[in-house]
Amino acid sequence: MASSRLKYLSLGVLVFQTTSLVLTMRYSRTLQAEGPRYLASSAVVVAEVMKIITCVLLVFKEHSYSMRALNSVLRQEIAHKPIETLKLAIPSGIYTLQNNLLYLALSNLDAATYQVTYQLKILTTALFSVSMLGRRLGVYQWLSLLILMAGVALVQWPSEMPETQEKEKEALSTGSQFVGVTAVLVACCSSGFAGVYFEKILKESKQSVWVRNIQLGMFGLVFGLFGMLAFDGERVTESGMFQGYNTITWTVVALQALGGLVIAAVIKYADNILKGFATSLSIILSTLISYFWLQDFDPTGVFFLGAILVIVATFLYGYEGKPSPNPSRA
Repeated sequence: MASSRLKYLSLGVLVFQTTSLVLTMRYSRTLQAEGPRYLASSAVVVAEVMKIITCVLLVFKEHSYSMRALNSVLRQEIAHKPIETLKLAIPSGIYTLQNNLLYLALSNLDAATYQVTYQLKILTTALFSVSMLGRRLGVYQWLSLLILMAGVALVQWPSEMPETQEKEKEALSTGSQFVGVTAVLVACCSSGFAGVYFEKILKESKQSVWVRNIQLGMFGLVFGLFGMLAFDGERVTESGMFQGYNTITWTVVALQALGGLVIAAVIKYADNILKGFATSLSIILSTLISYFWLQDFDPTGVFFLGAILVIVATFLYGYEGKPSPNPSRA
């Protein structure tokens, strides 16, 4: 019962985190401000540092705030198990690439195109789950995936846009549209593979999920620093890695760091496909927030039809995917 409550609590927090992250990230990448814009590669690196620090503190708490126990755990699980640690290099490198690609996508695509296209990760996750984990999806689950894709597409179906949005869209060159769409498509494939690979590692070991995230973050920090120096080395040398940082930037970085930990909890207590549905629900929430607070979206009948389809698909998958009660389950 407690595990079930924790699972749905994790999914609820993920919906909030994804919604706020998309809105703030898009806003931060389009905000017109004085001085240079912050570097996406720098934001990825700082998010990894935040994640590592948070996970170390969580492991510290798990061991009754004993410094000796913390040192012992980190030595035994990381330093003394190099092969196990190296297994995390693959998903870590892919996650680092994915995080950079999402910044690139939101810098080149409007929110609607980005959100719809990025939902392809649900399908890639399902396919990788079947092929890598041997998971069997029932007819209703496959049907729910199709309904979800149709619903998300309808929710984000383009309607008549205000003149300001039309001008903004026209300002985007064909080249930048292509770069944005390509970035999202690659991110979808990498997200599906890395998520399922990490789930496989978590479920094959009894190691703490926080220790696994420390290992993941260590490799992510190395890959992130390499990418930042390789692609933005000159700008970092000129103005520093924190150039262009403001309150919005720090909010985006914090949400991204939190997102990695929430996703880890979701994988531990649910699975990647269910996580994808939570993300889809966050798209509807983002749209509603845009309408009621930002007032830059006018909902249509197509929107409401899509919202109903997404909700139906969510419950359909949840019903089919619930395991039978097992008192002996840990």
